[in-house]
Order: sequence, then C-alpha cells, then structure tokens
Amino acid sequence: MGKILLSFDIEEFDMPYEYGKQIPFEQQLAISVLGTQRILALLQKHNIKATFYCTANFAIHQPEIIQQIITDGHELASHGYYHSSFKPEHLLQSKLKLEEISGQAITGYRMARMAPFDETELHKAGYIYNSSLNPTYLPGRYNNFDKPRTIFTQNGVLHLPASVSPWFRFPLFWLTFHHIPQVFIHFLCLWAIKKDGYLNTYFHPWEFTDLANPELGMPKYVIKNSGEKFVAIIDAFIVKMKAKNHAFMRSDEFLHSYKLKFDY
Repeated sequence: MGKILLSFDIEEFDMPYEYGKQIPFEQQLAISVLGTQRILALLQKHNIKATFYCTANFAIHQPEIIQQIITDGHELASHGYYHSSFKPEHLLQSKLKLEEISGQAITGYRMARMAPFDETELHKAGYIYNSSLNPTYLPGRYNNFDKPRTIFTQNGVLHLPASVSPWFRFPLFWLTFHHIPQVFIHFLCLWAIKKDGYLNTYFHPWEFTDLANPELGMPKYVIKNSGEKFVAIIDAFIVKMKAKNHAFMRSDEFLHSYKLKFDY
C-alpha cells in the first residue's frame, strides 16, 4: 500500500500580477477562501487528511479558515509571509505567526512558486522539512534535473520533493491534472507510487474556482478545467487511488516513518 500526500498552497491570489493584471486584495482573498472551502469539503467527503501550506498574510486576514483546517485534522505548514515578496527573516516570522494563529507547531515549509532560497536559514528558523523542490524542468521557471527525485537531507533539513514520474521525470503536479487525460495521469501516479512508495502532489485553491473571468487575465492553459470541473477531476483521482488501497495522509505524519533513516 502506497502513501499519497495531497497538499494545497493557500495564498493571497496574486497570480494575475504575472499577466499584467491587478485585482483588489479583498478579491484575492475571496477567491482563495472559496477554493479552500471546496477543497475542505472534498477532503471531508472522502475522510482524508492533507497538508496546507499557507502564507502568514492570508492567515492573518482569514483566521477562521485556518481554524477550520486545524479542526478538520489537517496539517498547517508555512508558505512564507507574503506570496509575492520574500526576505530571509520571513522564514521565522511566518512560522511564528502561523503558530500564533493556529495554536499548532509549524514544521514544514514550501517556498512561493518553488523559487530557490538560502536553505541554511530554513534550519535556523526551526523547520523540520522543506517541500520546495519540483525535480523536473519547467520552461521559464526552473530546471532541476540534477536534483534528487525523492526524499533527501540537506543543510540539516529533510527535503520532500514534489513527485515526478520515474525515468523521464514527467511532473505530477497541478498543471498536469488540468491538461492530461485522467487515465494517463492515474497511470503515471500509480507508477510513481509503485517505484517510490509514495506520491507528493500539490494544488492551489484558485484552481477550484472559475478562472474564466476576463478581468483576472488568466491564460487558457491555467483556466482549462478549473472550478467545478477541477473538483470533479480531483474527486475522481481520490476515488481511483482509494480503490487501489493507497492511503492519504499529512506530510508530517508520513515523514515520521523516516525517523530511523533521517535525524530530525
């Protein structure tokens, strides 16, 4: 039986900025809140737990959503302080703020847009694990073919890369689920689970909302199969993986099984 680690990056929805559009901060929050509520309902429907990487900025403005995540038994991890800006001091600041709001220990981190940063500062800030690496090639974003494909330790921190397929490292993340036929993505995910024993994949709340609004300026490759269509896609994925007897769990719970192999 393999382990499936669903994770969701909760942030102020600033993606329109990448395409020359600006939307009010209140609208950014509203889109992320709606998507998060749909995610939580889906997870509750299937009685499974997941990890939510959240910016401190979002948590400060939407503490009730954070409390719902905690009440439902999910893990809360850090996604930085702001989604569109980063300073090394944000690592500790976001951790402390999220712990203050949630009342929970924050042990995991994921950098916004999985951008590179000084990982030695992560260890100093007290994080146990880092899930900021997608070990594949994405034009204009990153080229990580030279990085480990599965769990490794570096700079005193346990690294949990996003899953990619064995051999040719096809990315098994949010964009893939929007564009690849379900039968093929299910095959690739099952292949990764068979090879690695687990699958670590991630999504965003805004994918679960209707992004076709012209004022958002989203390109077609982003809005394809968004909203209720994406809810159905992830619902079908969960059903398929459960039928194969794979278990869904939080990232922190999964990493506890590595205590004998990694000192953290």
